[in-house]
Amino acid sequence: MRPLEGIRVLEMGQLIAGPFCGQLLADFGAEVVKIEPPRGGDSMRQWGRTDAEGNPLWWPVIARNKKSLTLDLRKPAAQAIVRELVAGTDIIVENFRVGRMEEWGLGYEDLRAINPRLIMVRVTGFGQTGPYAERAGFAAVCEAMGGLRYLGGYPDRPPVRVGLSIGDTLAGQSGFQGALLALQHRHSTGEGQMVDASIYEAVLSVMESVVTEYDRGGHVRERSGSFLPGIAPSNAYPTADGDMIIIGANQDSLFRRLAALMEQPELADDERFANHQARGRNQAEIDRIVGEWTATRTAAWLVEALAAAGVPAGLTYRARDMLNDPHFQARESIVRVEDARLGPTAMQNVFPRLSASPGEVRHTGPLLGEHTDAVLREWLDYDDGRIARLRDEGII
Repeated sequence: MRPLEGIRVLEMGQLIAGPFCGQLLADFGAEVVKIEPPRGGDSMRQWGRTDAEGNPLWWPVIARNKKSLTLDLRKPAAQAIVRELVAGTDIIVENFRVGRMEEWGLGYEDLRAINPRLIMVRVTGFGQTGPYAERAGFAAVCEAMGGLRYLGGYPDRPPVRVGLSIGDTLAGQSGFQGALLALQHRHSTGEGQMVDASIYEAVLSVMESVVTEYDRGGHVRERSGSFLPGIAPSNAYPTADGDMIIIGANQDSLFRRLAALMEQPELADDERFANHQARGRNQAEIDRIVGEWTATRTAAWLVEALAAAGVPAGLTYRARDMLNDPHFQARESIVRVEDARLGPTAMQNVFPRLSASPGEVRHTGPLLGEHTDAVLREWLDYDDGRIARLRDEGII
């Protein structure tokens, strides 16, 4: 039995942050019904790269394990259907702009009056309160305001972004975490609650001690490129065959092992490198020495030799490296799932791993409206005639 089996979820909204929360809930067994506009559906159906036939390749992942129900939420009749669905719903996930759900009569206070046990996860750029609440808040902006963008890149260049919508996924994970905490609270008290998951605070939450360093020490953490200041050797180093290897040997014992492997054991006792603080002060020099050594060895040799020596190291993987890696294969970190349009399709497996009740990728993203009739029948006991009328009126 999957841990969230029996939990019913309505996912409302589109793009990444809210739907990623829904993906995580679905991965662990919740019945997630995604509400989409009847014409076009979620924009994620069109986003991202495509295969040779033009089929989008992001949708199968972010919508996996979900059901698709089409409803035109701008219409009062569709809003009334949502209120009917809420009576048997455990969790709603929405990521509309602040106030939109209230305009439709679907705000938290409206819905908890129908179902006091309801948990409502609300994912927005800046949260439900505060002077910025009503601002549009895409991940790029919230990553910047949460402090992440300032630290990305090199000190002599403008800030850069990682090639992912990391703010959205962090907010989705925060919403997922909040939903689980709210379920535990409900288990104890019988009461639902609202989870306010903002993108900027999801980013802020992983900013380590950046705020405290400034507040109590006057320190401003700056961009440093491929290393962290004072942490050495821990960097990306060149190999003889043109690859880059990441080595993390900044602890004293690890550095001693690395120095022995480099056949330069005297480095571990050199006063410039003998302890963590000394290596931090002489970071550029130790990185130069390590880089000169790695440049004389192939990537494959370095990975094996460093592993045997007990020094953390790894190559900078791309997707093809992940698919071919025996460790990824042994742990089934990537799985192939049959997709009606794409055939067997590779994607990351469910994470984290649970020993007794693991999650599972049961199917890829659904066709638009694929489950509309089934959900209305199973959840609300609608008959064929009523469903047909709703379809004729453009409500579903």
